[in-house]
Amino acid sequence: MKSKVDIQNLEDERNVMINKVGVKDVRYPIIVDDRENGTQNTIADLDIFVELPHNHRGTHMSRFLEVLNHFHKENFIGNLKEFLREVKLELNADASYVNISFPYFIKKIAPVSKTSSQMSYNCFFSASLNKAYNMIIGVEVPVTTLCPCSKEISDHGAHSQRSQVMVMLKYNGFIWLEEIIELIEASASSEVYSLLKREDEKYVTEKAYNNPRFVEDIVREVTLKLRDDERITWFKVESENYESIHNHSAYACVIQEQE
Repeated sequence: MKSKVDIQNLEDERNVMINKVGVKDVRYPIIVDDRENGTQNTIADLDIFVELPHNHRGTHMSRFLEVLNHFHKENFIGNLKEFLREVKLELNADASYVNISFPYFIKKIAPVSKTSSQMSYNCFFSASLNKAYNMIIGVEVPVTTLCPCSKEISDHGAHSQRSQVMVMLKYNGFIWLEEIIELIEASASSEVYSLLKREDEKYVTEKAYNNPRFVEDIVREVTLKLRDDERITWFKVESENYESIHNHSAYACVIQEQE
């Protein structure tokens, strides 16, 4: 008859503390805040970890999912601190961590035809609970950028590209995902849409032409707007332009701590 010893609970004598151990790429339905509709249901990919003391052989992987199941019908982001507290308690750990990425949908109205469509944005949260609770919110926003230099030197037209802008931030109080997305889109040559009619295409093309932006312009414009928000205590802005006439991307980044 085989032993009933719980191997994970055995003492480990190698004296190596593990900073993070747990489960990755857990796909799970969650509920998040939605400025227009109150809440939104989406599907997230989660990484959930705890710190493992040097004298513990292993952790109990199933308990991460057991705790997650307790939050199935709740606004998950609004309860992250409680979730991490329960993970710490169930795993008998000093620190717990969670990374969450998910698509977030916003209704967008085309600028001329007023056609309505759903636009998806990649959003993520990263939170930890040790002696204190910390959380970073992030969004990735596709935009259009038109090259100022190309416009200046060309007799006809200018090259443009789709760009990806990522903003990560820490804040006090509450901030909507929509606020960050709108702030980024307002800093570009033009925002992008999931559905445009011909009259809309004309509008956004001409808007971009009249509003050229280098990759450096994007991160600076976003930075100025974030600086003006007293809720934000730290941020990182990245912009990558997928160049249409080069076989490489252009990139810029700003990281700032706010008092």
